[in-house]
Formats: sequence, structure tokens, C-alpha cells
Amino acid sequence: MSESTSTSKLRIREMTFADCDRVAEIRIRGWQSAYRGLIPQSYLDGLSVAEDAERRRGHLAQADDNVVNLVAEDSGGEVVGWACHGSYRDGELLMSNAELYALYVHPDRVGHGVGQALLAESVARCAAAGHGRLLLWVLKENGRARRFYERAGFEADGAEEPFEVDGVTVPEVRYARALPR
Repeated sequence: MSESTSTSKLRIREMTFADCDRVAEIRIRGWQSAYRGLIPQSYLDGLSVAEDAERRRGHLAQADDNVVNLVAEDSGGEVVGWACHGSYRDGELLMSNAELYALYVHPDRVGHGVGQALLAESVARCAAAGHGRLLLWVLKENGRARRFYERAGFEADGAEEPFEVDGVTVPEVRYARALPR
């Protein structure tokens, strides 16, 4: 299936409670696939879909108007990707810029336009909400993700932060993109 064909058959919609189990599976399988060799394997092996699904339900139940969870459905109605965005957070402070908190595609669907569709919808919604820029954090050594965001117009802005996993420091870099007015 070509990328344009698969993308045109996607439906992007807001996440519901019924999606939590599938989104958790996508997120956990995404971590285990994308972060192999970048994050300690013991941590990746210990991730639980059931626990993550419960966290997703908890986050949705909080009904934070600042946070938007989107899912991508294929033509058969199967959820194949998830993205989450909202206002950029500096500690507990909400800033005027937006942040893409997460974007995961089921490993079997990577390279079929799902991530591009979710990112495009997040960009459009953040621009419509009046944000001037969209920021995100990505593991410094995750070359595939960095290329994906660079192709979408994001640039590393020089900010770096350590992310600690099982006692191992994994550096993250921040990317930014101006949003259309």
C-alpha cells in the first residue's frame, strides 16, 4: 500500500475511554521497538500494557481541557496511532507555546503515513488554538524520530535535558517549529 493511499484512508479523531487499551498497546510496543538499544532493555521488558491502559484512563478522566489526545483509525476502524498535545509546560507553568507530548504509531504501521497524519492534525489544532510554536522532546540518539520531525519542519533548538531510566541517563533534545497564523 502506498503512503498516500494509506494516509487517505486514515481517520483522525479524539481518543475515547474505549481506545485506552489499544493506545496503551501502541505506546508500549512503540517504546519497545523505537527505543531498543537506547533505553535499558530491562526497563523496556518490564513495561505493562495493562498498567499503561489504566494510566491512560486516569488521564482522560481528569478531563484536562489543555490536553488533546488523538487517535488514527485505519479504514477497518482499527486504531493504529496516537498523539497527545497541549500547552508547553515549564515545570507547573503553562506557557504560550504548544507541546507535542507524545506521538506513537503501532510498529507494524510505521512508514505508512500514520505519524504524518497525526502530526499534521496536531499542528493544525495547535495553530488554531493560537499557539505560536510547537515544541517536542526526542531522545538524542533516536535518529529515525529526529529525521521524521526534521522532514516536518522542526529544528533542534539547542535545549537538552537528561531523562533517567533505570539509573541510566538518556539525553533528550528539544525541537521547535513555528506554527502558521
